[in-house]
Amino acid sequence: MTAGAATGSAGSDTGSRSGILPAQAIAALAQAGKIHTESPFAVDQIQPASIDLRLGATAYRVRTSFLPGAGRTVQACVDRLALHKIDLRPGAVLETGCVYIAELQERLALPANLAAAANPKSSTGRIDVFTRVITDRGEAFDQVEPGYDGPLYAEISPRTFPVLVRTGSRLSQIRFRRGAPRLNEAELGLLHARSALVDAGNPSFQGGVAVSVDLAGFDGLIGYRAKRHTGLVDVDAPGRHKASEFWEPLAADGSGSLILDPGQFYILASKEAVQVPPDHAAEMVPFDPLVGEFRVHYAGFFDPGFGYAGAGGAGARAVLEVRSRDVPFLLEDGQIVGRLVYERMLDVPETLYGAGAGSNYQAQGLKLSKHFVL
Repeated sequence: MTAGAATGSAGSDTGSRSGILPAQAIAALAQAGKIHTESPFAVDQIQPASIDLRLGATAYRVRTSFLPGAGRTVQACVDRLALHKIDLRPGAVLETGCVYIAELQERLALPANLAAAANPKSSTGRIDVFTRVITDRGEAFDQVEPGYDGPLYAEISPRTFPVLVRTGSRLSQIRFRRGAPRLNEAELGLLHARSALVDAGNPSFQGGVAVSVDLAGFDGLIGYRAKRHTGLVDVDAPGRHKASEFWEPLAADGSGSLILDPGQFYILASKEAVQVPPDHAAEMVPFDPLVGEFRVHYAGFFDPGFGYAGAGGAGARAVLEVRSRDVPFLLEDGQIVGRLVYERMLDVPETLYGAGAGSNYQAQGLKLSKHFVL
């Protein structure tokens, strides 16, 4: 990708259109000093509509999660709450049930008309590592206010598997947004008519495109349940972990239902095949929390081209990372578990998801993270 293509509306700070910045505009931001890094970007670090964030040299085990709030820095809070300091350069094990704060290599100096939002990477969510980005003076997780100038930190809490991380590991990604580019229900209907967003016959667009869970089965399976007391997952070692040592396959028994056990982690998939057109990006948001005691989909970004026929896909299932809360809960086939909200891009990315490096989940069905081999 070339930064020069980002000049004009997508790369400048003066544009008035709303939209998500594409890869070439993100590269231009970095060249302009608005994204500062401790080391040069990796070749595949900039994705079609986001950039991966890399762990720095230091992390801290802390007593509790926190938000700094107005007038306080993350480091000041860490100094008060830290139990011990961890050197990530040689690699370090992050244990389940613990909370860590890690410095990130990327630092922002955003213009006044540009905000950002972060999310776990897909592979992070699929190994049940709960991670959120925090800023100085931040009053909300994963949200970066317009004009923010300062460092970024990651809160990391492995929930199921202990993980091995190191300086440079990528657990989170960040998007840059100008204005309010989210599509309303009428605009979603028009976009669906132009380029089918899901393969459902009559989708609901209220609050986003409805996504339901498939419990009918994929080649005899409805999903996977994580095992307890497993070995380490090296987050930088794709394809090097035997799935059988970490996951229990869930066979389709014809009932079209699944009882979620409290505290257990599941990988399921959507009934709908999803497409994201090249001039839009999407994000999975939780369905109404009043309809069920479970959480779905930690990692919510869908890049332009995800599942898109012109980018090597023909619709792709949304993989659902599911965790029950305090009580058992019955999920049934076709039950709505989330909604996809779509946002306009400022420009079409030069490389779509599925056409470049790092597109591990194009045309996916029911699929574990890239770390595992069956």
